[in-house]
Parts: sequence; C-alpha cells; structure tokens
Amino acid sequence: MNSFRTVIQRILRWQQTHLSPTSRKAALKQLRQQVTMQSQRCRQTVRTHLKPQAIVEFVRYPHRLKPQKYSNRRKIQQSLLLFVAVLSLTSAIGYRFYNEPQLRADTVAPQTLRAPESARVIDAKTTEANRKAARVAAVPVLQIDQAANQDIYQSLQRLFEQGNTLRQQAGAFPFVDPASLSTGTQEYLRQAEEWDWRMAIAAANGVSVTPPVGSAPKPGQTNSAASNASLQLAILELQSYRRSTSAEDFSALTEVILRSRQRYAAAAQAISDGEEESTFYDVSLLNLTDTEWSETRSTIRLTLERILSQGVAPGLPSSLLENAIKTHLGSKISASAAPIATRILITVIQPNLVQDPEQTKQRAEQAARAVEEVVVEIRRGEVIVPQGERITQADFVLLDHFGLSRRRVNWWGLLGFSSLVSGAAMIFLLVEQRFHPGLRRQDYLLVLLLALSAPALIALKIPSPGLPAIGLLIGSFYGSALGVTTVGLLSLLIPVGMEVNWTNLIASAIGGLLGASMTGQLRSREELAMLGGAVGLTQGAVYLLLSLIISTATTTVWYVVLTTAALQSLIGLAWSIIALGISPYLERMFDLVTPVRLAELSNPNRPMLKRLASEAPGTFQHTLFVATLAEAAARALGCNVELVRAGTLYHDIGKMHDPLGFIENQMGGPNKHDEIDNPWMSAAIIKKHVTEGVVMARRCRLPKAIAAFIPEHQGTMPISYFYHQAQERAKANPDLIVNESDFRYDGPTPQSRETGIVMLADSCEAALRSLKDATPEDALAMVNRICGPAGKTIS
Repeated sequence: MNSFRTVIQRILRWQQTHLSPTSRKAALKQLRQQVTMQSQRCRQTVRTHLKPQAIVEFVRYPHRLKPQKYSNRRKIQQSLLLFVAVLSLTSAIGYRFYNEPQLRADTVAPQTLRAPESARVIDAKTTEANRKAARVAAVPVLQIDQAANQDIYQSLQRLFEQGNTLRQQAGAFPFVDPASLSTGTQEYLRQAEEWDWRMAIAAANGVSVTPPVGSAPKPGQTNSAASNASLQLAILELQSYRRSTSAEDFSALTEVILRSRQRYAAAAQAISDGEEESTFYDVSLLNLTDTEWSETRSTIRLTLERILSQGVAPGLPSSLLENAIKTHLGSKISASAAPIATRILITVIQPNLVQDPEQTKQRAEQAARAVEEVVVEIRRGEVIVPQGERITQADFVLLDHFGLSRRRVNWWGLLGFSSLVSGAAMIFLLVEQRFHPGLRRQDYLLVLLLALSAPALIALKIPSPGLPAIGLLIGSFYGSALGVTTVGLLSLLIPVGMEVNWTNLIASAIGGLLGASMTGQLRSREELAMLGGAVGLTQGAVYLLLSLIISTATTTVWYVVLTTAALQSLIGLAWSIIALGISPYLERMFDLVTPVRLAELSNPNRPMLKRLASEAPGTFQHTLFVATLAEAAARALGCNVELVRAGTLYHDIGKMHDPLGFIENQMGGPNKHDEIDNPWMSAAIIKKHVTEGVVMARRCRLPKAIAAFIPEHQGTMPISYFYHQAQERAKANPDLIVNESDFRYDGPTPQSRETGIVMLADSCEAALRSLKDATPEDALAMVNRICGPAGKTIS
C-alpha cells in the first residue's frame, strides 16, 4: 500500500506542476467526465456481469472462480496428454526392451545348446574393450623439455659461481711456484694446525722447539703417521729452500704462507657458518688446484650435456642416477675432485622428459589397431554352453549369431518401464501444479519434444544426450523447478531403458541441472550466454573427476582423460549455444513469454512503444502510470510482474487509430466528441481502440499473453457516458433505438489475475488523475468507491 500511496502522490504533483491554472480548470472538467464514465463502467460490470467484487475476488483468489466445466475439460486433456507422453517416452527410451535376449551374458543356460553349423564369429564388444584398454595403457612418447634443460644449466652456473667465490676468498692455489714447494706441502702448510706450522718454520731456521703442555690433539684429530710424514716433508722442503735462498727470500715465503693460511681459514669458516649460500660445498673444494677446478668444471658440463641429451625420466631413483653419473665421469677427473663433481651433478640434474601429445596419440592408436579382433570359433555339433552353466560373453556371441539367444519383446519389462515413466510424468504434473500451473497444450507438447530429443541423440550415437540444452530451455520457458524436474527424471529413466555411457550421462545431467536451476533467475540473453559457459566448464570438470575415480590406468590417463574432458566442456558449451540460438524461434513458434522476452518487449525503444509515445503521448503517459500501479499490485499478490508490466505497456496501443478521440491526448484542447455530437459514433470510436489494438498486436506478432491485455482490460464494461447521452436523445426522439450492445465492449472479461489487475489499475488511475489537491485519504476513498466491496475499504 505504501507503493500505492507513492504513485498517488506522484500523479497529484504532476497535475499541479505540468498544467497551468487555466488549462487545469479546462482539463479538470473533462477528466471528471472520464472518471464518471470509468466509475460507472466498473460498477456496471460488477453489478451486471461479474457479481459484487468479482474482479477483486478473481485477482486475489483465482482458484475459487474457476468453472467446474473448465476444470473437468482440463482434467480430460491432461489425461490424454499424459497417455500420449507415457506412450511416446516409453517407446523412445525403452529401446532395450524391444529386442532383449533372454539368454544373455551372465545368465544360466536352461539346456545344453549346440552349434548348428561351423562358424567364426567376431566378438565386437570384447574387441572394442581390448582396444580401449590398449589405447589407455600405451606407453607415452617422451620428448626433451628444453625449458627444463635451461633451468638445469642455470642451476649449475649458480653452483659454479658459488665455488668460484669461495676459492677467490681462499686465494690462489698453489700460492707459490711448485718448484720451490711441492703442491702437497703447500696444501699441508695452508691447513696445518698453528703449532705444527710454527714447528715447521722453527725447524727450517734450525731452532729446536718442544711442544707445549696441552698441545695434544683435539677430539677428532690424530697425530697419524701420514700427518707426521707431511710435517717432516714440509720441514725438509723449507730447510732446502732456506739453504738455497737468502734470508729475505725465505722471510717473504713465510709471509706468503702466513697470508694463505689466513685466507684459507676465513674461507673454511665461511663454509662452516654457511655464509654466502656456501653450505653446498666443503673444504675439499679449497684443496683443489686452480687447474683441477677448471678441469672439473669442464668435465661436469660435458657429463651433464651427455646425460641430458639421453633424457632423465620422471621418477628415476637417485641411486640409479648416481651410478650413471659415476659411470660417465669414470677416470676423467682426479680422485679428489670426483666426490665434488658427483654431488654437483646429483643436485642439478632434474627430469627433463615430458609427454609428446601427438606422438603419444599416434602410439595409442597404433596400439589399438595392433589388437587383433577377438574371434570365437566353433564346429558343427559342438556344445556352446552346457545346461546349468553360466553364459560367458563368448558363448553369448555364438548364441546370438545362431539365433539361439531368444530375442523378443520383453513385455513385462516394457510394462514395468511404462509404469516408471507414468510415475515420472505424475511427478512432473505435481511440480507443474505447485510451481507453474496452467500450462497449455502446446506447452506440454514442447516439453515432450524436448524430452524425446535426449533418447533420439543417444540413438544417433551422439556422445552427449543434450541435457544441458533441455535444462536451459525448459528452465527459461517454464521456471527452474520444471527444468530441474525434467532433467532429473530423464537422467533416471535413460539408463534404465537404453545402453549409455554412465560418465557421459552423469556429466551431462549435472550440467543440465546447473543450467535449469539458474536460468529461471536470469533476465537477459547475455546472462544466459555466461551461464552456458559455466555449464560447459561444469560438465567437463565432472567428467574429469569421474574418469579419474573410475580409471585404473596411470600411464596415459592424463592425456586421454584431459582431452576427453576438454571435449565434454566444448560439448556442454555447444549445447548451451544451441539452446540460446533456438530459444527465440521456440518462443515464437509456441507463443511463449519468458522473462527474457518480456524484458525485451518492455524496452521503450521497441518500434510500437516509440510510435505510441510519438502519436499518442497522453496515452503513453497514462500507460506508464497504470504500469506503476499494476506492478505494485502484482508484486504484492505474487503474480507475474514482468507479464503485467509488458501487458500494461501495450494494452492501449489501439488508441493510435484516433488519438484525439481520447481525453488524455487532447491536452486541454477542444473535445472531438463535442464536435461529433453523436453518441453512437463516439462510442464506436472508443470501442474501436480495442479491435484496432488486437489487429496491431497481431501485426507486430505480440505473444497472445500480451495481446490478451488489450480486450480483457476493458472486459464487457459499458461505455456509460455516451450510453446515457443516447438514452436522453431517445427520450426526446422516440424514433431512435438504443441497443445496449452498441455501447458495450465486446470482451472477454479478464481471464487471468494479471489482466484483472490491469483492469482495476486502469480504472483507478483514470479516477485519481481527476482529483485536485487531494490527500492520500481522498485518493483511497476514490479507489474504494471504484473497486472496494460494500462495507469494506482498501487500506
């Protein structure tokens, strides 16, 4: 009621704003005349044709006023349609019951069956199963991934750079000419303990030194014979160098050794502390000569190139990789460098083989073609299956070949399946009565045709039964409840009566259920297109999930299943595109009014509405006001708001035949009917806007549900103003004959709640426009006088 009050206030403000005092006074008289006519028409209709408050009761409680004759006729029609639907669906879906073998695989043979003649029969079912298994189990073809190789080489280069940084920190090695001190002596002096180093220098200078107390080896250290030998060798070489050179040269050598020891200790500490990301290496790296390190890097790179060119498969055990690395390295590097090289290669080498889709597909097809046909042979008189034994697939192939499988119509199975179809049809009717009552014959026919398309596609070997398209179309035409019900029932019936791929059926069914559940909420073709993409993705995802659950293969499952899942997504999207493309044609062919089509018809840029706004602007403004009132009422009563709005916009298009014959288009000018001065002609002009409107609706191909608003919003109400004028003239001139039918609309009265709402809104709007400086209470009083019941008021 708040919306109703708001509309009333807007009308009053418009009246005070857009009309000058002079024009408002002139228009007020004409508007009051029209209100009188409208009020008399409405009250006359209530008294004469619809009984007290019939329209209001019909709008509020339509089920109370349905004629019993109509209900009985509808029941008969529903019964006939139900019989036709059950017969058609049973015939189309129950294919397996028409020629069903009694002696099929996994059944027990009632008697011993022998071959009447020799034969070689191909077992097509087993052959196809074997080929499918070979196709799935084929070993994939691998190719080298150059991107993986690039990453491996970059990892190797980073390790080399870390090693170079550590060796630069430790200094060059050997740090003096090996002719002066051997490489082994230089290595020992660089890493020897402080006391051993001092002892060696003192001994070279001819000074006898006694080890101090507490200079015993630390835990983990040993004064082995090798260590003592290295010390003695270092002392001898230092003494030899001391004798062969001057004291200054020996002192310079000592300084060089000391600096080398300090840099070596710093680098070793960096390795121990993990500085500069150097935890990968140990001190053995520092003991390699510059030449050995250079040769080691070259050997590592060559070995890596050789291994990568052969390929590293995913899942290769690390022990096998380590053995391969050691075999490739062999004796190409020194024994001290071999552990470092092995560790570097094990670290950087990663799998670089990936599957080649094209070659894998070719190999899978070659494997499938290589599978020989399964042939079952038997000679004349040999036993196919003994009595009481279970029939195998090979036995069934022979029995079916010789005509011994006893194929015939399974009448009991067909009868049971027809009962199942009947139950499904009854469920559909119950849902229809609950969520979308009042379907017409052509609506039932369309639903039946869409349902029959699913078994037809399966019979044509199409990989998808088209359930997404069925769900989108029925959900868009008749609401989500009927769409979900239809798709769900078909998903249950099809596998009972036909042989289908369960994975394809379930994926298609879930896509169809998603489309049906969402499409009833959409209001534009663009939204439907977006929903079609979601349906396709859902169908592909469900197929992928089911395939991974069912499949036992692990080698090519990703290639085969992902490819088929992508195909399923494209199929789901294709069905959505087909549904979107054919929906406008089905809407016209079956005269449907979907939310999308109603939104398109309500667009003010439609040619008919643009013409109405141009040729009859007053009528167009009146139409907008009535639409606002009717929408508020329809929303409060739970009616079809989109239908009410679209129907209201077109309900007075017939007034374009003579716009000035209607007071809202005269804009304060002279009244055409005063010039005519003939109530019969004036009534004919008024009545003609209904007949002309019906003709215009037919020309622009408006749906019947929209065109019904044109005659039904007037019903059979009298044109009271001119009827009374004719009666007054007849009193003055007895020769004049007044026929009430000449001053009454031809009808019919409102046949739906929506058209009844528009009839009441049209009368109320015309009355409210005549009020001057009225309050909301005055407006409500006027509404109650027009359509309120005696003794009651609308609030």
